[in-house]
Amino acid sequence: MFQLPIPLKYFLALLGITVSVVVFNTSEFMPIGLLIDMSASFGKTEAQMGHIVTIYAWAVAILSLPLTILAMKLEVRRMLLLTVGIFAVGQFGAAFATSYELLVAARLLVASAHAVFWSVAAPLATRLVVREHRPFALSMVVVGSSIAMVAGIPFGRFIGLLFGWRETFLVIGAIALAVLVYLFFLFPKLYETKPFSLKELPALLRRPSILAIYAIVVLFATSYFVTYSYIEPFLRFVAGFAPETVTLTLMLVGASGLLGSTIFSFGYTRSRMKTIGGAMLSIALLFGLWQAGTLLGFFFVLLPILAGIASIVFNVAFQAELIRAVSLGAAPVAMSIFSGIFNVGIGGGTAIGSLVASYDALPYIGYAAALFVLAAYVIFHRIYRPAIAKEEHAPSSRQRLS
Repeated sequence: MFQLPIPLKYFLALLGITVSVVVFNTSEFMPIGLLIDMSASFGKTEAQMGHIVTIYAWAVAILSLPLTILAMKLEVRRMLLLTVGIFAVGQFGAAFATSYELLVAARLLVASAHAVFWSVAAPLATRLVVREHRPFALSMVVVGSSIAMVAGIPFGRFIGLLFGWRETFLVIGAIALAVLVYLFFLFPKLYETKPFSLKELPALLRRPSILAIYAIVVLFATSYFVTYSYIEPFLRFVAGFAPETVTLTLMLVGASGLLGSTIFSFGYTRSRMKTIGGAMLSIALLFGLWQAGTLLGFFFVLLPILAGIASIVFNVAFQAELIRAVSLGAAPVAMSIFSGIFNVGIGGGTAIGSLVASYDALPYIGYAAALFVLAAYVIFHRIYRPAIAKEEHAPSSRQRLS
């Protein structure tokens, strides 16, 4: 008989966070699968419409730290509920937007909720379990991201093609309200940790390992979203896929995240550094083959699937590295910076992808992406690995990681 590794009460709470991750991830990247229809509604090109992804990502980057510091004054359960509620309101605002400017305003409201949620999601998940079950809790968060990639963008695209892009935002808003009710009844009050003081921030940001994590993450996110933000037009106009095949491809790419979660759980506990380095080098190779891979026809789909696996392994591994390196009280602030930095990369990657597309160089987009991830690997190998090895042998570090 199957037995849960944690008590049912906390598993249900963890499940609530996982479902929230699905909804938030779906919302962030949903416009990627609807760019063509949304651009037609507002008289924009696909490249111009893609700016809403950039604006959203950079808003999260700017707002993550200040909003998280403000939100930490609230009891964590109340903060989580407020965040999901604001998210739902923003979705309804996007659905009824009558102009491009109102759509951007609604997306900025959603971005504000996103900024806080992604700062606390992983730390809250780990607080629901004892230390030995933290990889399980993080894997649940990864599963949420993977499900969003499997069903989120294709689901949004399906609803958009069937009814219209506005209905997609309405459905996401309704699901968010249902999640809010679930969390209200099932998410417990948690013990309070030692509050993080702003006086501790300079010391946190002076640590070489933390700075290296942030530098690696921004470069990696830029690399991945140079290609991913424009995967729909690439598949349509470069690889020559039919619209139905594009939807199938996006679902397969999302499904790869589930395999990525499994690889992370297996590889990270056995060889952290080899797992992370292997994921980064794999993505560099795959992006380098992006253009040539279109000669494979439908089998080109193997490249984004493998890239999706490597991306999930990388992303959750570095979240685990960050949570491992800081105290529980400092984790939300450290993660807020992580989220902000990651979204700088998303915005930068989307902007670079837009620039490449505007110069009719979409077939060569993979080469630009490969350069960024190679730069990230150099920092990982030459700076992060020596820094983390030194810190983990220091007595104060061993105490911090307990």
